[in-house]
Amino acid sequence: MIPFLFISTVLIWGTTWYAIALQTGPVPALVSIFYRFAVASLIFLAILLVTRRLRVPRKDHQIWLIAQALCLFSLNFICFYFAVEFIPSGLESVIFSLATIFNAINARIFYGDRITKQVLIASGLGVTGLILLFGRDILDADSSGTLQGVALAMLGTMLFSLGNMVSRRNSKAGISPTMANAWGMGYGALVLLGLITITGTPIILPTEGLYIGALLYLAIFGSIIAFTTYLILVARIGSAKSAYLTVLFPIIALAISTIFEGYVWHWSSVLGLALALAGNLVMFAPKQAKAKLETTRGNGEAPESLSPAN
Repeated sequence: MIPFLFISTVLIWGTTWYAIALQTGPVPALVSIFYRFAVASLIFLAILLVTRRLRVPRKDHQIWLIAQALCLFSLNFICFYFAVEFIPSGLESVIFSLATIFNAINARIFYGDRITKQVLIASGLGVTGLILLFGRDILDADSSGTLQGVALAMLGTMLFSLGNMVSRRNSKAGISPTMANAWGMGYGALVLLGLITITGTPIILPTEGLYIGALLYLAIFGSIIAFTTYLILVARIGSAKSAYLTVLFPIIALAISTIFEGYVWHWSSVLGLALALAGNLVMFAPKQAKAKLETTRGNGEAPESLSPAN
């Protein structure tokens, strides 16, 4: 059961980036994101209602659910949807995988968590990897598009990380992740609808089958199923092991980008990807080592000498 949940989550999140790219076209990005989370929220809330698990959040929780919606289900995706117009979706997923580094920094700022030596090493590897991945494009004569795409993807990742901080606060306050996601997607859709109204963005109804298919895939699989399977994994195997998803799904995304978007590999991009993924592995190494140490002590065995690479 656990291998199925892990593999399915990796495959879903690894393919959603290309599905986002399929939505670029006549329908404005704001409207596409609104469709996605409006559909996801309605389905999610309906499921909770049918299963009698739907609860109306308390008034003092509303502001924090809105904050989570702004960071996880609206503003961050605005950045991601616009970024994919300038850079391949696979490279965008690599930038997003560095959210673990942003999380460490924000956890230090908001919760006082200690930043370890491994975080600094991981950050260095991640930044170097991104420079190698995008270096050739940035050095081209017309690099403004690439820079804009990278900046938008980085901003979206930062917003996602801030959403993680809000989600951490909400979990401590007793709001279940399932309930927070269901209502958060609904609030996110309302925020997007407000932005559409304020900016005068035309609401265009999609007619192409490819677009509608991508929309349903993102709403049902990318937004509802993947979040649910991920939360089940966290509950069963812990957040440390579950977090390896962020290391694996960029590989799926880049493979799809190579096949369908014509992404061309160079030695620098291969090395850059390796360094970016290595940064994520280093990021999680301390947690794995700590878990192994605690297990060894619990079994009454003498602990091994553990290095950050183990």
